[in-house]
Amino acid sequence: MKLQALGLGLILTLGSSLVMALEAQTPRTLDVWPGPAPGETGSIGEEQAKKKADGTTITNLTNVTKPTITLYRPDASKNSGAAILVCPGGGYRNLAWDHEGEQVARWLNQIGITAALLKYRVPRREGTPEDQPPPQALMDAQRALSLLRSNAADWGIDAKRIGILGFSAGGHLGAWTSTNFDHRGYEPIDAVDRVDCRPDFAALIYSGGVIKKGASELTPEIRVTSQTPPMFLVHASNDNVSPENSVQLYLALKRAGVPAEMHLYATGGHGFGMRSSEHPSSTWPQRCEDWLRSQGILKAEKTR
Repeated sequence: MKLQALGLGLILTLGSSLVMALEAQTPRTLDVWPGPAPGETGSIGEEQAKKKADGTTITNLTNVTKPTITLYRPDASKNSGAAILVCPGGGYRNLAWDHEGEQVARWLNQIGITAALLKYRVPRREGTPEDQPPPQALMDAQRALSLLRSNAADWGIDAKRIGILGFSAGGHLGAWTSTNFDHRGYEPIDAVDRVDCRPDFAALIYSGGVIKKGASELTPEIRVTSQTPPMFLVHASNDNVSPENSVQLYLALKRAGVPAEMHLYATGGHGFGMRSSEHPSSTWPQRCEDWLRSQGILKAEKTR
């Protein structure tokens, strides 16, 4: 009987380990909202996905009306407890789903971070002035952060180590979300919305729309204060989206006493994402990992 019980226990343990491993390898997609998303105006057509020629990889998404988060969980042996909401760019017109989304999520898993890839609403809705960001994107990001934090225990996440990572327009969304956690962009609808939506840290890569056009000051919605979370900023000097977006944000953070690190590379252009290249800008993931360790978000690596 003892041998049978031992065998059963071993089978159950192995089965549980297999389930956890499969969960870590298989992304899980969840709706951001329990019903129709708030703040909708005008008419948006059916969601469209542009794929590579072989049809295996989605490169761009648009006409998003049903926001989701796709959870990519690291292997249990690597899980650091940290989590990051990933916001692809695309000028608030579409979402660069592969190279600023899925590839980023896989990298985060490699360093022990749970990635939540956010499919936020694009393009901008009717009635949104071109000189203002679309409020629906902010609603989706705020709700997604509260959703992550409210499910932290079940998803193996530390509720005090949840950040946001954005590219281009997604970088603007990351800055917007990080500086407006005290002003939720919609009326709370359930218990999830009573959970804090402040990111604990932010990494913003070649952000656009952070400064006013033709000026060197932040746009009104980027409200940097001493309560703004620590930030990691990346830009290339030859980016057609002015590096002043990152420079002016960095200076505002410095004046507010918020820890910030900026990497301004000579070359790299715009939209380099996770691509390897001869430009030093392609090393930003390593620098970001270093920063996460220096901030205590990830454990510091042992020195020899």
